Order: sequence, then structure tokens, then C-alpha cells
Amino acid sequence: MPSSVAHKAGVMGWPIGHSLSPRLHDFWLRHYGIKGSYEAFAVKPENLPSALLELRTKGLVGVNLTIPHKVAACKIVDSLDPTAKRIGAVNLVTVDAQGRLLGSNTDAYGFSENLLTSGFKPAGDAAFVLGAGGACRAVLVALEDMGFREILLANRTKEKAEKLAQEFSTAQTKIDSVSWKEAPHTLSNVGLLVNTTSLGMTGQLPLAFSLEKLPSSAFVADIVYAPVETGLLLKAKQQGYRTIDGLGMLLHQARPSFKAFFGRDPEVTEELRRFVLLEKKET
Repeated sequence: MPSSVAHKAGVMGWPIGHSLSPRLHDFWLRHYGIKGSYEAFAVKPENLPSALLELRTKGLVGVNLTIPHKVAACKIVDSLDPTAKRIGAVNLVTVDAQGRLLGSNTDAYGFSENLLTSGFKPAGDAAFVLGAGGACRAVLVALEDMGFREILLANRTKEKAEKLAQEFSTAQTKIDSVSWKEAPHTLSNVGLLVNTTSLGMTGQLPLAFSLEKLPSSAFVADIVYAPVETGLLLKAKQQGYRTIDGLGMLLHQARPSFKAFFGRDPEVTEELRRFVLLEKKET
């Protein structure tokens, strides 16, 4: 049950003006009639240690972290949950009853929930992931936990993909890196294609990637949400593939944070999507 106390929480980043988190959490606070507040805090990288330590004295129950703080926070918090350890990044910091800072990561959860609520069901096929950055790490953890036993990984810098494949391969999940050039030709056994790069994002170069070899039953997902329908998703939809946009990942990854801060597991609804999309159009 939500607490009757007006809890305070927020998000830290540098810069922070682009963050949709305050609008998202404020929607849920109003929707559920919960007393509380959620603010954006502009925190320079060099000030992150002191900013997190001050959570104890400023009365905040916790904060979310966005670029560029997710990796640095791992060395500041008092403990990391297993998922944050595997990903190597923290996007949720909470303060426990003893005043300790607990680091968590909800990105993998947000990605898998977005897939599952969009109708995707793992069926034993391989997954193909484009990219090798921080977002890719969370996606790989999510795919492993969803039961994928084979993952192909391609990045424009092949060495990064090779390093990531070696780091994340387990006894249960085999991850192989392929060259960016050869990637479109290795899709014949793929049931899910995921773009984790910034290609296709507003202001970035488009993602030029052929789907010719991808089975017609496959899903195509993009974690980019600006624009919501990226060039990759538009092309995939035109070719008859089922698509999953990145906005859902953003909304679902916020759910565990809201529950940790305010005691209620919120719903991701069409009303919420429209509310967030309206904000994007306004800005």
C-alpha cells in the first residue's frame, strides 16, 4: 500500500533538461492520488558522490540516474543488486532504513517487460543485437534471463562486440560477434532483432540495415524512442514484421523505481503513452 507520508524522489543527470522521468512519475502520482514529489537534479559528474551521499540528509527516498552517471554510481553506493552487477551500471539508488545507498538497475526489466507486453514470446530462435554500448549490456542481460540460448551481436567497431560477447556469454547462453558488414546475411535463424545503437535517433545518422534475410515471423525492436517510430521500425512494418518501439522500455523501466519510491506498482497504459508523446511533440 502507498505510504501516507509525502516521499521525495528524483532523477540525476548532466544535462537533465531532456529527461521525461519527472513528467512520467508526476502522471502516476496524480493518477493514483499519492502524496509525493519527483524532481530533476542537474548534477555534474564530479559532484555525483556528494549528491548521492546527501540523499541521507535531504530526506529523499532515492533517485534515478541517467547519462552520464550510471557506471560511476557502482563505486559510490554501499551495495549493488545482482542485475546491476551483471550490467555494470546503476539507474536506481534507494536509501534503506539504516541510511545505506542501494544500487539497482531496472533497464533489463524495462526491456523484457516491453517485449512481453507487446506480444513477443521467446520460441527458441536466436536474437540479434545491434550495438555494444551501455544499453546493449542491459538488453543482453534481459535476453539471457528470458531464456535465449543464442545471441548474435554486431557493432560498427567489431572489437567492442567481441569483448562484450566474451564478457556476457554463459554456460546457458552463447553470444557470438559478427562483423557489421556480414550482419544482414546472418539473420536466417533470428526471431528477434534489436537495435541498441543511437542510429536512427533524432539528430543522428539513419540506420541502414537490410532485413532481407530475416524470417517473416521475427519481431523487430528499437530502444530509441525519439522518434517513436524509427526508420528501422518503419521499414520493418512496411515489410510485414511485427515491431516494438523504445517508448515502452522507457515507461516499464520506471515502474520498479516508482514502487520503490512511493509503494505502488504503476501500470503502463495507452493514456500514459499519449501523455508522454504529447510532451515530446510540445518540446
